[in-house]
Amino acid sequence: MTAVGFLYPGHSAEDDYPRIEMLLDTDVRLSVVHTDIGEDAHRVDALLEMGSPARLAAGVEELRLAGAEAVVWACTSGSFVHGPAGARDQVSLLAQAAGLPASSTSFAFTHAVRALGATRVAVAATYPDDVAAYFTDFLKAADIEVVATLGSGIVTAAEVGTWGRDEVLELARAGDRPDAEAVLLPDTALHTAAYLPELEEALGKPVLTANQVTVWEALRLADRRVRAKRLGALFAGEG
Repeated sequence: MTAVGFLYPGHSAEDDYPRIEMLLDTDVRLSVVHTDIGEDAHRVDALLEMGSPARLAAGVEELRLAGAEAVVWACTSGSFVHGPAGARDQVSLLAQAAGLPASSTSFAFTHAVRALGATRVAVAATYPDDVAAYFTDFLKAADIEVVATLGSGIVTAAEVGTWGRDEVLELARAGDRPDAEAVLLPDTALHTAAYLPELEEALGKPVLTANQVTVWEALRLADRRVRAKRLGALFAGEG
């Protein structure tokens, strides 16, 4: 059995994780520990505090007790707002606190884009434009070309968590561009695990979503590869 752990801020789309565990249909176990979200706001100052070392360190003991072999900070905005260097420091401190290999959803996106062999992407974000721009800059710093960035102006994770299939499909379609080799939906508060095949069929290209890449990143850190076509192109060639 492979057990991996996730520090997830608050409560929005954490039910994606048991769904993904079911779709993996193997001996992988995904453990989720909820961190204190603080102020629920897609605003830079609130996001910086959400991902502070003290908030993350508070959840690592529970993950260790669950037998996690790796841990991922399951929050995109709460990592990329620190910038590439700050996000690396955040992950390093998390690894030290947990005594485990660690990463974050922001780095999961950059690693997943490379794994697909893509170089040009479009971003379809739920965030306000200024927060979405931080994610674009993070990707560009990893030598990923961003051909377009769409912000949706949603301020709270709670609101994002209410979005269903129709809103997610509309977001992906609106953010796609013909020259994008993949479309990225970066918010872990957005339910996407149930819609991955439909998203990729609608766009005709790989779609990377936050909770999907977060699980893939944890498995990568644990040196476990799993093939699961219902989790999109990212998982289609694993195993």
